[in-house]
Amino acid sequence: MKRFILLLLSIWRQRFKLYLAFAIAGALFGIFILDPINDFVYFHEHGVDEPSVSKYILEELKLSLSGKTPKKTYFYAQVGVVIGLVVAWMYGLIHRRIEHIEQLSDEIDKDLPGTIRQGEGPLLEFKSSFRWDIEQSRVNRALETVIMKALAGFMNSHSGGTLLIGVADDGEILGLENDYQSLKRQGQDGFEQAIMTATSSSLGADLCRYIKVLFHSSESKDVCRLIILPASRPVFFKQGNEPKFYLRTGGGTRDLNIQEATEFIVERWAK
Repeated sequence: MKRFILLLLSIWRQRFKLYLAFAIAGALFGIFILDPINDFVYFHEHGVDEPSVSKYILEELKLSLSGKTPKKTYFYAQVGVVIGLVVAWMYGLIHRRIEHIEQLSDEIDKDLPGTIRQGEGPLLEFKSSFRWDIEQSRVNRALETVIMKALAGFMNSHSGGTLLIGVADDGEILGLENDYQSLKRQGQDGFEQAIMTATSSSLGADLCRYIKVLFHSSESKDVCRLIILPASRPVFFKQGNEPKFYLRTGGGTRDLNIQEATEFIVERWAK
């Protein structure tokens, strides 16, 4: 627990540095940009008895910097800090969304046969089914756990990845018909709902937004493509009372020990 708390502090320390930099830049913006603009407007509205607007603004700026108008200077510095913090928040949000849009566009443009021919790797994994045990010809809820571990592994990675459900390890298309029949609400909508419900309960409801669900039809069989985006926070799989940290490495998903997970999380999110 102590290591985890130190880890969170490290992540927030890095984010604090970013917001502090934007806040300082915002304060300078308020003093050197907003304050002079206000003086410019004041000059023209009130007809100040000065030979030129530039001289008036320069004199007012000197008063501010010398501390002779502290309330005015402090006010515009505060306004600038607020603007800087808002810009920092928007920058982070827009940057992440642009990355997600680019990744989704790249994935959507890929055709299913071409994707399957790539074979499993760091960014691609095949799963025969979601909950239907092909060998035992029955529903096996333990298979859902395997899917959730794979999703957690992709979310924790730097690049995310793609999970194809309804495809065997050798690339044979098996389809989702048996999975459909095992659900109360059958068909693609029911299958997508089952995926999101499992994700919400096993990983966290906020992480559903990092999963984009597409369906393909090939050889008269449905295949579900899950496009998994990298998450904005560490993802832990809730297995009993002990959270597990999984990461996609090579062609598989690995359970990291405490030291490995701590070091990776610092490297991955403390930026």
